[in-house]
Amino acid sequence: MIAGRPPWPFLLLALCLWLTPGGAGAQTCTASATGLAFGTYDPTVATANTTSASVSVSCQGAVQLLVAYTVTLSPGLSGVQTARTLVSGTNAMSYQIYTDQLYTKAWGDGTGGTSTVTDGYLLAVLTAVNRSYFAYGRITARQNSVPGSYTDTITITLAY
Repeated sequence: MIAGRPPWPFLLLALCLWLTPGGAGAQTCTASATGLAFGTYDPTVATANTTSASVSVSCQGAVQLLVAYTVTLSPGLSGVQTARTLVSGTNAMSYQIYTDQLYTKAWGDGTGGTSTVTDGYLLAVLTAVNRSYFAYGRITARQNSVPGSYTDTITITLAY
């Protein structure tokens, strides 16, 4: 405290910081992603089609605090996280999204053998922190498919 100044401004600041909730509302987080683009699929090739995309999380806080979050993916149009399908009309092809380059951890909601991405860090006051994670996509080889534009819709959920 500076000599000759009343302590009220400091007490008011301390009270405001004390009353600030430590949970939701003290920070804001958003998620965004680029799409997986597999390109042309050739059913006669003996190797899988692979690609990757980026999932980004950005968090900002009004006070300095630790933020922890989990990123999950929906099962898509198939409704089954461990058996995702790309669809073109009535035709379908199997594919999967993974959290690792070895294609061993299917990215889902943590149930049925799927993995999630969980992270956390200390937020600085009013400064956004951005983190990016890779999503690795893989279409298995030699599927009996017909030409077409195949798509799926995946929802990203960010819980913090």
